[in-house]
Amino acid sequence: MSGMKVGAVIITMGNRPDELRALLDSVAKQDGDRVEVVVVGNGSPVPDVPEGVRTIELPENLGIPGGRNVGIEAFGPSGRDVDILMFLDDDGLLAQHDTAELCRRAFDADPRLGIISFRIADPDTGVTQRRHVPRLNAKDPMRSSRVTTFLGGANAVRTQVFAEVGGLPDEFFYAHEETDLAWRALDAGWMIDYRSDMVLFHPTTAPSRHAVYHRMVARNRVWLARRNLPALLVPVYLGVWLLLTLVRRPSRPALKAWFGGFREGWTTACGPRRPMKWRTVWRLTRLGRPPVI
Repeated sequence: MSGMKVGAVIITMGNRPDELRALLDSVAKQDGDRVEVVVVGNGSPVPDVPEGVRTIELPENLGIPGGRNVGIEAFGPSGRDVDILMFLDDDGLLAQHDTAELCRRAFDADPRLGIISFRIADPDTGVTQRRHVPRLNAKDPMRSSRVTTFLGGANAVRTQVFAEVGGLPDEFFYAHEETDLAWRALDAGWMIDYRSDMVLFHPTTAPSRHAVYHRMVARNRVWLARRNLPALLVPVYLGVWLLLTLVRRPSRPALKAWFGGFREGWTTACGPRRPMKWRTVWRLTRLGRPPVI
């Protein structure tokens, strides 16, 4: 058994107390050493939690990356009090009791593995949505592989990654913050795995249920490119996503919101620009997802 210490960060808006309690129970039942848990109330009170679970209540909603960054720092600067941090949606549920132990073994076996993306499956049907497989070839969700990004509410990160490349981008608030961190981690030499045997049960939902979805997705896509891509690739990447958006034929209100967000992405500050190395572009391409799509 690996001696790596595991913590968990859970963000809640306080409106799913039953689901949160079920998730906490599933974390408490993990094999091996106890998983330390921090629940961050993102602008809302934290419901009752079991003894031993730490809670932080933020006076305002800082967004998903902002709330997770608060959870990271609760484990010391860059989360250094633990070796691994799991990030779990508050309406999810760890399907097996060995997920934390599988994480320990995976990180212990591969010193360059920085991030693991879990498989998300519907608790009633067992089906994994295509969008939850973080690679272009997503037809077989049961195939584990190296990938270039990860799922924000079902993952584990070696805390050394945060120490080297920083946390999630607070300013994104919602959407694409995982890819921003993934690109920075890959540029620093870390690897990312999608593991089909590490499962988080989560009800099937559509991301567009969020009122801000189309604006945030477009704005943050521009910010992602401006922050991370070599200058030559920025117009290529954004041009491809513009075409893909039009091909998908969103509704007129959705398209209007998308173009508003796209414009906002160009006219507002996106945070520090640190373009990835060209060898990282090549690594992403070899992994099956060149940073133009």
